[in-house]
Amino acid sequence: MIVHVIDGTYELFRHFYGLRRFQKTDPPFGAVAGVLNMCAKMIEDGATHIGVATDHVIESFRNDLWPGYKTGAGVERALLAQFHSLEDALAAMGVVVWPMVEFEADDALAAAAHLAAKDKRVEKVCIWTPDKDLAQCVVGDRVVQIDRRKDEIRNDAGVRVKFGVAPEFIPDYLALVGDSADGYPGIKGLGAKTAASLINRLGHIEDFPAEILSPENLKLALLFKDLATLRIDIPLFKRVDELRWKGPKPSFASVARKIDAPRLATRVKKLKT
Repeated sequence: MIVHVIDGTYELFRHFYGLRRFQKTDPPFGAVAGVLNMCAKMIEDGATHIGVATDHVIESFRNDLWPGYKTGAGVERALLAQFHSLEDALAAMGVVVWPMVEFEADDALAAAAHLAAKDKRVEKVCIWTPDKDLAQCVVGDRVVQIDRRKDEIRNDAGVRVKFGVAPEFIPDYLALVGDSADGYPGIKGLGAKTAASLINRLGHIEDFPAEILSPENLKLALLFKDLATLRIDIPLFKRVDELRWKGPKPSFASVARKIDAPRLATRVKKLKT
């Protein structure tokens, strides 16, 4: 059994701006249709167990921890309007979807991977997102991260090559170098090579000798590490069997027409025959 967990928010952005390159106007549900077609292609290619995590709202508990953390400000209205429609369309297609409110889609991906990996029947868990914080979830060759944009599969060795540290140190690494996409700056004066060198020599930030970081920088680094640490204790499902795709719901045909993708209903229906 191979389990696929997908970053629905990232895919929505990817398809929205992908369409922009070829069309002068934004189709109201163009990005939604793109994500659903992508899921259909995965099922055609043999995927049996799929879950999609979405940001039902952009803000999360992390905004209370750090005022500069990412928000929905700046997200185009035409894109934002498709967030909830994507969740409804995926559910109608029969794909398990996890809309996050207090937590983020990345937390759901981490929690889903953690839960799925507990099942001995699961041969591999594939986390479909390029987000660097998900690298912390990689375990050997069994839990891997797939970067569709670069066409790369990152196992433990791949994470070490890309970041210079093992997966379990990714939150420490991001705390030191920062993550501009999420809105925290890291520790001033520490670049990627220096951060990786410190971590490989000294371990987790909590184990750094007092002279490495000033008290102020240590406090900041621990806060940023908390921001970078994905939560894996979200009870998304009890059994991995819940992720098996069993076909679309009767409402999917009307949903496909609504998003201006009527042929998708026929395509998906054939997958279950």
